[in-house]
Amino acid sequence: MEILGLSTSPSSGGAYALILSETGGNRRLPIIIGTFEAQAIALELESIKPPRPMTHDLLKNLLLSFDAEVQKVLINDLNEGTFFAQIHYKNNGENIELDARPSDAIALAIRFNAPIFVNTKVLDEAGIETEETTPGQQPSVSEEGDSSKEMTKLEEIEQELQMAIETENYEKAAKLRDQIKKLKG
Repeated sequence: MEILGLSTSPSSGGAYALILSETGGNRRLPIIIGTFEAQAIALELESIKPPRPMTHDLLKNLLLSFDAEVQKVLINDLNEGTFFAQIHYKNNGENIELDARPSDAIALAIRFNAPIFVNTKVLDEAGIETEETTPGQQPSVSEEGDSSKEMTKLEEIEQELQMAIETENYEKAAKLRDQIKKLKG
């Protein structure tokens, strides 16, 4: 996965959506994170060095002082809307996995230039498809050929989801994705 960016909305109460994008694929994974974590990630992405080390910089320096290095980060589970992650690091030739919040794991991963992975099950459950539609493309016509029929509730929500993705409102997109999954049963 690659970090696509950070997004916020006035209704999020100060939270941010960290958007991961599937490398070589068309799915995005929005993860809601706090302001501090968003700042830690944004500063590193923009190569801005604060005058004093932030927590994730301190953790990096601590790991390096023990000759340890982050190898990769894995977002490995989603339980009741909460994402779980593991930091995989190497210390004295031993591979070690450490439980972490995804935001902290990703903040460390970018400091170590380590790859970010997401378990397929998690991506299937919470990922958002981003297949682009051609501008001006009309919704498909029903089998009877009657385009004047009202769209079904599912079609309306799917159209709304596409609009949310295009406007990068990933928090709304995640909620719409969940509604679609419920409707599809």
